[in-house]
Amino acid sequence: MQNDPGQKNILELAYLGDALYELYVREHVLRTASTPRADLLHKEGVRFVCAAGQAEALRTMADEGFLTEDEADFARRAHNHKTATKPKNADPVDYKWATAFEALLGLKHLSGEKERLAELMRRAIEITEERHNSNA
Repeated sequence: MQNDPGQKNILELAYLGDALYELYVREHVLRTASTPRADLLHKEGVRFVCAAGQAEALRTMADEGFLTEDEADFARRAHNHKTATKPKNADPVDYKWATAFEALLGLKHLSGEKERLAELMRRAIEITEERHNSNA
């Protein structure tokens, strides 16, 4: 395992970022949901962790200037990373952006940027909720 988080493989960072965001989303759903039923909690959480939701969150953050220049550059590199993985239930373009989002979260965590990591995850939740509320 390399010591410099910026030198880690994109998929390693995404693997970690996926777990971090899943935990963050589960905590958010538990704080805000009105049901104790695990199946409904899971259903609520899926809209945040699905590839389309993560992709939209990352693209929105980039478009609104929420990402730093370095973060935006990293996300573009992560999006363009070649992989043999094929999405099962997602649009391939969304899947690549979602992987970039997860990799960015993994990078922030390994770099010790916990406050910025929390800001990125919090903003992703807000974006997903705004989209959900406008479609409701």
